Amino acid sequence: GRRQNNAAPACGSSRYGLALLSSLGFFVVYSLRVNLSVAMVDMLNSTRPATGNHSSSICPAHTDPARPTRHHPAGVYSWDSETQGWILGSFFYGYILTQVPGGYLSGRYGPKWLLGFGVLSTVVFTLLTPTAADLGPGYLIGVRVLEGIGEGVTFPSMYAMWAAWAPPLERSRLLTISYIGAQLGTVISLPLSGEICFYLDWTYVFYVFGAVGLVWFVLWAFLAFDTPDSHPRISEQERLYITSSLKNELSTSGRIPWRAILTSGPLWAIVVAHFSYNWTFYTLLTLLPTYMNDVLGFSIQQNGLLSALPYLGCAVMAVLSGQLADYLRETCLYRTVTVRKCFSIVGMIGPAVFLVAAGYTGCNYVLAVTFLTVSSALGGVSASGFNINHLDIAPSYAGILLGITNTFATIPGMVGPVIARALTKQNTIEEWQSVFYIAAAINLFGAAFYALMGRGAVQPWAVHAAAHGD
Repeated sequence: GRRQNNAAPACGSSRYGLALLSSLGFFVVYSLRVNLSVAMVDMLNSTRPATGNHSSSICPAHTDPARPTRHHPAGVYSWDSETQGWILGSFFYGYILTQVPGGYLSGRYGPKWLLGFGVLSTVVFTLLTPTAADLGPGYLIGVRVLEGIGEGVTFPSMYAMWAAWAPPLERSRLLTISYIGAQLGTVISLPLSGEICFYLDWTYVFYVFGAVGLVWFVLWAFLAFDTPDSHPRISEQERLYITSSLKNELSTSGRIPWRAILTSGPLWAIVVAHFSYNWTFYTLLTLLPTYMNDVLGFSIQQNGLLSALPYLGCAVMAVLSGQLADYLRETCLYRTVTVRKCFSIVGMIGPAVFLVAAGYTGCNYVLAVTFLTVSSALGGVSASGFNINHLDIAPSYAGILLGITNTFATIPGMVGPVIARALTKQNTIEEWQSVFYIAAAINLFGAAFYALMGRGAVQPWAVHAAAHGD
């Protein structure tokens, strides 16, 4: 049948090829980011002073698959809880530095090689992690900071790439495909890291994922291109379809209206929402394996699988909410701003409630894991809330806006784990409850602020710049 403005078919198309390739890239990037959280449980010698006469966890350890004895050829270290907090948070200190430069440089020099080399440098430093850990915590922190610097350019440059590749009506779908890679990277690498630690030793966690990263880089170098026009194998039909659908959207040829951007209320609404959402997300991301081990008493094998459940829920809900959001906007004709705010509120208040509830489950670990999973799954709903609002308010500058909001949204990754580990020196359930309360309070504030200040339409300063070309 006749398709509206002769849309090129999705199957076998270059834009969906790029979506899958970038999804794999984010898979690599996220697996490199989280594998330390699991390996950390094994890198510490478990002869730390036990409070009272029970084992190193608060709740009785679960022995029900009998655990075979394991040989530990890899070194173990005696770092205190504060050092652990700094090691887990250090990644984000590098990550924050390259957010805005990433958005700017990809506009200037093209996103393909910026993204490619960003991931490649992360891979190289991942392969060096075991060596750095042997040299001492300072070296390990340094390597993690460098990994963060390399990884910081990935999201802004991917957004810049989609600005040239994604037809407006396919934006949510294509972006969600990229985005799922990040979630799956977490979901698959957590249990896989647990298995690798169990059967080999923790050093292989870094070697295996590093090798996968090298393979991705080779594929990316040969198969990805900055624009449809520079792609040698794209069909003429698809090239015309993409370029014609974007010709009224993009003209960032002129100056970037920095002042208008930085004084934009709707942008600050996204910043606050993103910051508060990430506080919960990063606190969980970096400390869930520790909580599962120290409080609930799961082994590293069970630990990886159970730590992954919340992210699986999050990924599923993110995809479903993306479809629902576009359906509500296209078919039910709801205003964009209404959809974004409703999804954001559900995706921020929901996690807050269940996170606090998880702190009150005591040693009922089935309930604890269920509540943590529901909390994270509801968080996935916000993926269609504030998370893609950048593209609504200023499509031409989405990469730069993402750089700005991501800069602020990285701060929780830097201070969250450090504060949480400082609060949980004794690893009591009461201490962990306070960690959960802080996260919940920050989330509620963010939801309220976004509900008041968020907008859904293209902002005048973005249109004006686009219309006049300067």
